[in-house]
Amino acid sequence: MDMKSPLIRFIGRLVTGCTVLLAGTATLQAATVESMRLWAAPDHARLVFDLTEAAEANVFSLDNPARLVIDLDDSRLDTDASTLPLDGSAIAKVRTGIRDGGGLRVVLELNRAIEPRHFTLPPNDQYGHRLVVDLEYPGESAVENPIDPIEAMIRDQEIMAQRAAQAQAPGVDVAVPTPSPQQPPAEVQPAQPHPQRDIIIAVDAGHGGEDPGAIGPSGTREKDVVLEIARRLAAEVNRTQGFKAVLIRDGDYYLGLRQRTQLAREQKADFFVSIHADAFTSPRPQGSSVYALSQRGATSETAQWLADSENRSDLIGGVDGSLSLRDKDQVLRGVLLDLTMTATLNDSLSIGGQVLEQLGRVNRLHKSRVEQAGFMVLKSPDIPSLLIEVGFISNPDEERRLRDPVHQQGLSTAIFSGLREHFQRNPPPASLLAWQRDNQRRPTGNEYRIQSGDTLSAIAIRHGVPVNQLKQANDLNGDVIRVGQVLRIPSS
Repeated sequence: MDMKSPLIRFIGRLVTGCTVLLAGTATLQAATVESMRLWAAPDHARLVFDLTEAAEANVFSLDNPARLVIDLDDSRLDTDASTLPLDGSAIAKVRTGIRDGGGLRVVLELNRAIEPRHFTLPPNDQYGHRLVVDLEYPGESAVENPIDPIEAMIRDQEIMAQRAAQAQAPGVDVAVPTPSPQQPPAEVQPAQPHPQRDIIIAVDAGHGGEDPGAIGPSGTREKDVVLEIARRLAAEVNRTQGFKAVLIRDGDYYLGLRQRTQLAREQKADFFVSIHADAFTSPRPQGSSVYALSQRGATSETAQWLADSENRSDLIGGVDGSLSLRDKDQVLRGVLLDLTMTATLNDSLSIGGQVLEQLGRVNRLHKSRVEQAGFMVLKSPDIPSLLIEVGFISNPDEERRLRDPVHQQGLSTAIFSGLREHFQRNPPPASLLAWQRDNQRRPTGNEYRIQSGDTLSAIAIRHGVPVNQLKQANDLNGDVIRVGQVLRIPSS
């Protein structure tokens, strides 16, 4: 027994030491919540936990009263949750405490219905481990003042007419809906009142929320500068008769790159413009640039570098890779997709040239032509779009001017001047600008202004020309004609 006692005591000490060592290792691996950040958007709120280590989270809802509970295993809190800016979010109050059995519990008291979603993100260039909790608001729009349903219906009719015309092109075999037996053939339908709709410009301020974008030598954040310019541009658009602006981001929060173009499509935008501020490792580069999408590769090494850096925004902004933001419009496929994309890129390049010319009047140009690269935010096949780098925030002099409200206004005015010039020359058929153009010019001897009660077939018979020839001469995508529209009468 005496021989065994020292051995037993040694084994006991060894087991105790291992236990302490394991406990110490577990303590080292326990996560600490170093900070909590909240971003409030019109359709959701995002709560971000910055962690020292990856941590498992259990998120669940409770009723009466409505709460969202966030449990973090083996974690502790090292920040003051009471300082979170709750205004504009669904969170009325935040409570924290130690959960039964250990770990951290965070309780969000809610003031509205939510649909929670959470995911973790590994470290990247700007942040360490993160737990992201999204509180999505059912039925809410991500943009303020969403488009009127009547405007949406008019826009859908235009799109269907364009697709029908593309489907009738030689060599394209696409089924096109035919009129029902209860409806008269389209060419004998009477002229419709002109909708005189607004041309909708989607204005996207880059970055936002936990993604500050580039940061200038004096600490100016790209996300703040471009939001101010975007707001000024939207105000410029809304002050002009016949135009309406939709701000994709109107606050300090992040939206995924694909979600931005999806929102523009939902709002039936005629054009999408994304505002950014450039940056480089050297403080010397300066000037504005205009970029359009390229399907075949970047037009320069600089364009490729910039596209790669902008496309990484989702990694910083905290967009879950498993979140499906795929385009749900099933019609934009196959051959129609190719036809639409070609026309969209041509329009983007044309508008980009006019915007670049206007920017050159208020700021130095970094590039004298419209550059092209594979920007994800521009990949919308049915909406012409541009990405505009208003200047180099990494240049100290340009950083100072980008903070100047007068310079910001000059940039926004120049951008809209280029857009307006294009749409005044090429107004969408149902727009107020198209109606004004038709009514401001007098028909010549081979033209006819459509009156109330007119039909395409009646006009064709009156002038002795076939209906198809009349449509072809006037680039009519469909069979709908509008009061006040001027038709060119081809020679028979």
